[in-house]
Amino acid sequence: MKTHVKALVVGGGAVGNGIAYHLAKAGWDTMLVERDELTSGSTWHAAGLLPLFNMGYATTHIHKYSVDFYKSLEAETGLNAGFAVVGNLRMAQHQARMDEYMLYSAVAESADVHHEFMTPAQIKERWPLVRTDDLIGALFHPQDGYINPADVTQAMAKGARQHGAVIERKIQVDGYRWTGSEWIVTCTRMVDKGGNLIASDETFEIHAEHVVTATGNHAQRTANLLGIKIPAIPVEHQFIVTEPDPMLVEYRKNNPEHPVLRDADAKWYVREERGGWILGPYEKGAPARFEYGVPDSFRADLFPLNLERIEQEYMDFIHRLPSSETVGLKDDFNGPICYTPDGNPLVGPVPGLRNMWIAEGFSFGITAAGGTGYYLAQLMTQGEAEIDMASLDPRRYASWMTTEYAARKNEECYDHVFILHHPDEERPACRPLRTTPVYDKQIALGAQMGQVNGWERPNYYGPLNAPENFDHDGRSFRRGIWWQYAKAEAEALRETAGLIDASAFTKHSVRGPGATAFLDWFTCNKLPSIGRINLTYALTPTGTTRTEYTIVRNGADDYYLVSAGAWTAYDADYMRKSAQDFTANGGGHVEINDVTTQWGVFALAGPNARKILREVVKDADPDTVLSNKRFPWLTARKLELGMCPVNAIRVAYTGELGWELHHPIEMNRYLWDLLLKAGEAHGMKLVGARAQNWLRQEKSYRAFGTELGRDATPMEAGLDRFIDLSKDFQGKQAMLDTGIRAKCVTVLIDGPEDADPWGKEAIFVDGKKVGRLTSGGWSVAFNKQIGMGYVSPDLAAVGTRLKVKMLLQEWDAVVVEDSPFDPANERIRING
Repeated sequence: MKTHVKALVVGGGAVGNGIAYHLAKAGWDTMLVERDELTSGSTWHAAGLLPLFNMGYATTHIHKYSVDFYKSLEAETGLNAGFAVVGNLRMAQHQARMDEYMLYSAVAESADVHHEFMTPAQIKERWPLVRTDDLIGALFHPQDGYINPADVTQAMAKGARQHGAVIERKIQVDGYRWTGSEWIVTCTRMVDKGGNLIASDETFEIHAEHVVTATGNHAQRTANLLGIKIPAIPVEHQFIVTEPDPMLVEYRKNNPEHPVLRDADAKWYVREERGGWILGPYEKGAPARFEYGVPDSFRADLFPLNLERIEQEYMDFIHRLPSSETVGLKDDFNGPICYTPDGNPLVGPVPGLRNMWIAEGFSFGITAAGGTGYYLAQLMTQGEAEIDMASLDPRRYASWMTTEYAARKNEECYDHVFILHHPDEERPACRPLRTTPVYDKQIALGAQMGQVNGWERPNYYGPLNAPENFDHDGRSFRRGIWWQYAKAEAEALRETAGLIDASAFTKHSVRGPGATAFLDWFTCNKLPSIGRINLTYALTPTGTTRTEYTIVRNGADDYYLVSAGAWTAYDADYMRKSAQDFTANGGGHVEINDVTTQWGVFALAGPNARKILREVVKDADPDTVLSNKRFPWLTARKLELGMCPVNAIRVAYTGELGWELHHPIEMNRYLWDLLLKAGEAHGMKLVGARAQNWLRQEKSYRAFGTELGRDATPMEAGLDRFIDLSKDFQGKQAMLDTGIRAKCVTVLIDGPEDADPWGKEAIFVDGKKVGRLTSGGWSVAFNKQIGMGYVSPDLAAVGTRLKVKMLLQEWDAVVVEDSPFDPANERIRING
């Protein structure tokens, strides 16, 4: 058996074999080990559905690749993967569900996923067994269906072997040790004895430059071996198989196989199985299992059934397919399916470790296996994938995440599979968890909270004493109940002043003798002088945008970096690993500390912002301390606001005169009360994240995770003024070599009266797709819809006429100049 490889894949389910196949195809010397038999985890009892439907851009690409890839496997390997391309019909009982499908349509078009809409009459004509009198329509994917999980896994395994990979079964990994250049993986040969899988006396080591874990339900054991946290915990999933349905058997005599059916409003899927039906419900109350690891005795096993838990879903199945009412039950399953708190798998590098990758937490593992292997192999072998994989990155969960949090959120995620996924959705489980000291004060003032990286932050301020479910019941795929409040907040900030709680921002201190040289290499802009700030970007080795930073220079080798609140661990891990590389290559020592929880941040902005601060600032000359002379735009100063010491930054994400007030978190309540009292006389209004998102689009401020990501360079994002080409920085040459494939633009849209773009919509010219939006909303300055996105370079000129597709219609849009609101920045720079 081989003991030295380039890449070792741990786990022999569909996901592991998909990764092994693509790494081997990419030319890497690859080995896969499985502790039992291939497919012995969740793969063997998976229903094998291949739904293309997904609201995420990256995940949509992953699913689409899988569906296309599986269709090619037989020609390559000679093994039939068991792909039944029967289509997938998602039914809708009410308009909100159809609105969801129309929004999905925008995502699908941007990723070139074919789909169709059908009326109830069309459904009934093609599939007469389906009851349609209470439907209003459906979304149909004719190109997907279901597959035999074992067959597709074996086909990928054979393909991996054909590309040179080695696959070994009955090998358990017991430990990982990093030497600085390779992983030494301790293994034990497993044997069958009396129906149990037990460890033999044979142990050995495998040396691998890279390791990928795809251990499925065993993710908690993997986490323990690596000394990390992986929020992938299984949840029970039941499905039942019926006896043959005589009416279905009769229908099939003259018709092709029935499509997979999904009645999302009834929370189930159904597909044919040997003349009968498989019913898979997603009921409320399914428990998490194996929170601390899978028992050694659990192999290809199942849990006891709890059919009472799925009684309602079963009755709804009979309602939708009346022919099934008299059909008996043939078989039933209750097995573990892994989930994560947000439903996306964990795919990418492990924080704090080198050359260690995970692919865990797949609730739709069969659908994602092929695409995950393809894009993860790109990430590993080329430095980045062709799509931005940040939404799947394991580092989106930081050290605050616990087993209890993951288990309860995973149960919620299971329950929410068929819940309406509004873009303004905020799920309630495990909240509040991370709160600033003023959380209760904000709630008392009507704050409707969102969650980012575990932090509670106001999305908007609704009415005082609003009902408990005010926000939940008012969500929509069009304009939710929050829209009127966000609009009033945005208008107030433009007209008077607004106060935003931005404490969830990620903050790092970077110090030491190597700090200046490191940051100069790590970011693409000139470093600021002492007391000043700049906006800059860290690039990936392939030249795309890895992170956006506001850098405040406190001293010669003393910096304070602010970045997006959702990405604390993601930013910290990349910066620390980059600093280690820098030091190892002869650079000086760099000390990096995450200080996010030490500092609260209030952003005060608007025409009256200076007047409000003047009421509370303590200075020998309070009339000039906030003037352009003493406190110019893009500078940082230490102020005293009442009794609170503040590191103030003169910058505003909303494009108005404003300051970010970074303060000791223990003085958060004091400063909040001080600012609210001072703002009363100047029309200040509390402002949430949604209004802020609209306002920053009026200034064409790019946001990380939308306009900025690992699939576009800073030059493609139109950030040339923040790039210093006279210096060397990480990713510079790759950025230049990439050129301009697309350009980021701001557009104003003459859209529908009751809806705004969400940043998922495709852009068209003459019926041809030419790009996609990455952000969207309402502009209070222009009184119409606004959006940002990417189009081909020839369509990026100001004045270019485009079409944005919303609610299945194309709406007129026009490319406007960057920063269409106050393009000369006169309001930001105003003196006083």
